[in-house]
Amino acid sequence: MASETTTQAPPYGSTATPNTSRASPTNVLPNTSTASPTNVLDRIAAADLISTANHVYAFLAAAALMASCFLIYHFVRTYGAQRRAAWPDRLLWAFSCIQLLLVLFSFYNVAHRPHSLRTTPLSCATLAFVINLTSLCGLLILALIAYLLALDPPLDFLLRRPGVSAALLVPTATLISLILAGIRGPRDSLQRETDCFMDPVQAGVSYAVAKLCLAFLAPYILQIAIVLSGCAKERNSKGRFLLGKKESSMYLSVNAVLFFCHLFYNVALVRAARQQTRGELSHRERAFISIAELVFFAGSGVSLLLVLITSKPSREKLSGLFGLIVNCCPRVHKHAQPNRNIITPHIEITDTLQDIES
Repeated sequence: MASETTTQAPPYGSTATPNTSRASPTNVLPNTSTASPTNVLDRIAAADLISTANHVYAFLAAAALMASCFLIYHFVRTYGAQRRAAWPDRLLWAFSCIQLLLVLFSFYNVAHRPHSLRTTPLSCATLAFVINLTSLCGLLILALIAYLLALDPPLDFLLRRPGVSAALLVPTATLISLILAGIRGPRDSLQRETDCFMDPVQAGVSYAVAKLCLAFLAPYILQIAIVLSGCAKERNSKGRFLLGKKESSMYLSVNAVLFFCHLFYNVALVRAARQQTRGELSHRERAFISIAELVFFAGSGVSLLLVLITSKPSREKLSGLFGLIVNCCPRVHKHAQPNRNIITPHIEITDTLQDIES
């Protein structure tokens, strides 16, 4: 008697084959007896596209890790010399650490590309909660930086105290993350291993729309409200109050990168969730949402590089390091040729008594 075969559609981004009674050992390509050649070619093309995007992101993540190490080293040296860091420097350091955590969290799926991490639904939901919490903390810190640049509060203001800022920021981000976790929820058996994604399309359109509104639109609407309040306060400055601050270029560039990366990912998630309700996603659509997830994490990597380049103290420290390296190059070249004698012409001009009197 022939054994019965059961098929289950893999989630987006996964190149795993349908579950059969005799699965392929590599679990990459489906059995040719049950899949058409066109389907096999589409699956291979989607896997190649995900792998190419993964390689590009790997180089970006490596550069971001190097930039974050330099930023942390610079902050530790500055804090050790001054014994006390200013409030903007603390916000910048906290933002850099949060973006570093997001880059590290991205390795949960990058390391398994073009496949996906397999774990229990409860562990996957916990990982998604931590990622949402970290991302929200980073966006809320940008809102604090906008408040500093736009409204310029006095030195004795409560939000300038790190404890007060953390007590306001962390519970807000935790509450929003808990709401998203409740909507997402582990929908399968808690002990059965499955493919893990930060935001699976199987969670439904309600979860995708809730994340778009709570984890993306709400923080940026808050920032827009703060900037408009600063415009109302500084009417005589003709809208140039934000451009006059030394950290404004860093804030604007980082905020623009994160905005477009998060917008791209959230729109792609809502689109994929809607298509999932109409029918099964194609291989190219699964590859697209997987690449969109890499774009989400790429925003954190680019932000670290922009902080290193646009922040004035870090840029000056980096320029000094490059200058030191350049100055060491002639010394190495000189020691490499010890027998070469270079005679420098020496011209001495002397004035006679007649020239001085004339």
